[in-house]
Amino acid sequence: MGKLFGTDGVRGIANIELTPQLAFQLGRAGAYVLGSGNHKPSIVIGKDTRISGDMLESALIAGICSMGGNVIQLGVMPTPGVAVLTRHFKADAGVVISASHNPAEFNGIKFFNKDGFKLSDEVENEIEKLILEDYKFDLLGGDSVGAITQCDYPEQVYMDFLLESLDTDFKGLKIVLDCANGASYKIAPEIFTKLGAQIICIGDQPDGININCNCGSTHLGRLQEAVVSEGADLGLAFDGDADRLLAVDNLGRNIDGDQIMNIFAYSMAKEGKLKQNTVVATVMSNMGLEIVLKECNCKAVKTAVGDRYVLETMLKEDYNLGGEQSGHIILLDHNTTGDGLLTAVQLTQIIKKENTSLQMLADKMTIYPQVLVNAKVKNENKNKYLEDIIIEEKIAEIEEHFHGKGRVLIRPSGTEPLVRVMIEGEDQEELESIARELADLIVERLG
Repeated sequence: MGKLFGTDGVRGIANIELTPQLAFQLGRAGAYVLGSGNHKPSIVIGKDTRISGDMLESALIAGICSMGGNVIQLGVMPTPGVAVLTRHFKADAGVVISASHNPAEFNGIKFFNKDGFKLSDEVENEIEKLILEDYKFDLLGGDSVGAITQCDYPEQVYMDFLLESLDTDFKGLKIVLDCANGASYKIAPEIFTKLGAQIICIGDQPDGININCNCGSTHLGRLQEAVVSEGADLGLAFDGDADRLLAVDNLGRNIDGDQIMNIFAYSMAKEGKLKQNTVVATVMSNMGLEIVLKECNCKAVKTAVGDRYVLETMLKEDYNLGGEQSGHIILLDHNTTGDGLLTAVQLTQIIKKENTSLQMLADKMTIYPQVLVNAKVKNENKNKYLEDIIIEEKIAEIEEHFHGKGRVLIRPSGTEPLVRVMIEGEDQEELESIARELADLIVERLG
């Protein structure tokens, strides 16, 4: 049996890879580790709208209760809402049952600690070790097993948290919301209506199998069409568990996470709220973000791909704004994880306060063309580009050619015998030619 935890919890096809048996084991081991020193740990559980959620939740709860853990059920709740509710109830841990932006046949289980942060690698490894080594737990009997409580008001707690972050309403704005048929389908329309916006909703009719299906932040086509046809000011698209957000301006253009981070950086820096005038982004962020930040005396710090690495850097270096191009935006002054709804209301607040449009705010940043080419190599060789002098010299030659207006990023695939060549610059046609040339060289040297 291989490693269970990936970059965002345990994921797999429900009932095939992520089975009820595994969910039970995760519940049992998670309660044991996260409830250490507490005989009856309290654990909050939320889920998205997938049909497999109930099945996995039942098994997970059984595992937790078998260790004496008490469970607070939230029902359908965005991932960041679970983080908020974990702190609200002063619970020992929170658990989310979701596969985020993945199709309906997938599901996942991820844990938060008592403060609402995703678990460290060390804690995940501890849970994983208990499962993989088939640790023999001392099971409790009789009245020592845990109990289950259903929370009747979780949406209100999370909405109050979101409202507390604002000091304006959204009256006069017409907004299209795409809820991805996921966890935001009730909360998003309710809070935007409460704030006075005129809303049109799509992707708000979950049936257990339509989550992320041709809707949400991974499929923006319907939202773009709706914004233009309805004459809306903007569109906001969540993913299945609402921990990420992408936007659409009034022209129907996609506004990605890099552009959203720049809008936040501009606003926060102007108000003296951007710590160290720094944004934390990943190596995949468009170089346009770095360039526009320099123009307003700010900077970007780059991490490996994955919002957990963004968060690690933010916590270590005391930054308060970070995220990914995909729409995971972390506003650490407010929440401990990527929060699509928080991002949505804060972005809308900036538009309202600036008395401008999303289009005007987004246009402050120039997006540089990106070209991605895969070089097929032997699996055992995909990390050896770092040791190949010829490849290194070619990369240096390309970057010198760009004179600071382009860059080369080489990443070995984590799952396939491929080296990914990503090149950014000003001329799309030139980039494609250079990327193919470099990919061919990598194949020649490592294939």
